[in-house]
Amino acid sequence: MSYLIFDDLPDILDAAQIASALRISRAGAYNLLSSEDFPTLHIGRRKLVMKNDLIQWLKSHTNTTPKH
Repeated sequence: MSYLIFDDLPDILDAAQIASALRISRAGAYNLLSSEDFPTLHIGRRKLVMKNDLIQWLKSHTNTTPKH
């Protein structure tokens, strides 16, 4: 999986940027940000994610088992 699409994103992403990058709804991004295993950064009332943590999380949740 190529992560070059994330090169133009800022180092810290908010829900709207996550939604755009992953092509999901903002509600879906907020669901991710509220998940226990998602690397959410809390600053005040804001929920953010660092780009590198998002990429690592995606890699760890990618099914790499080949299908026959």
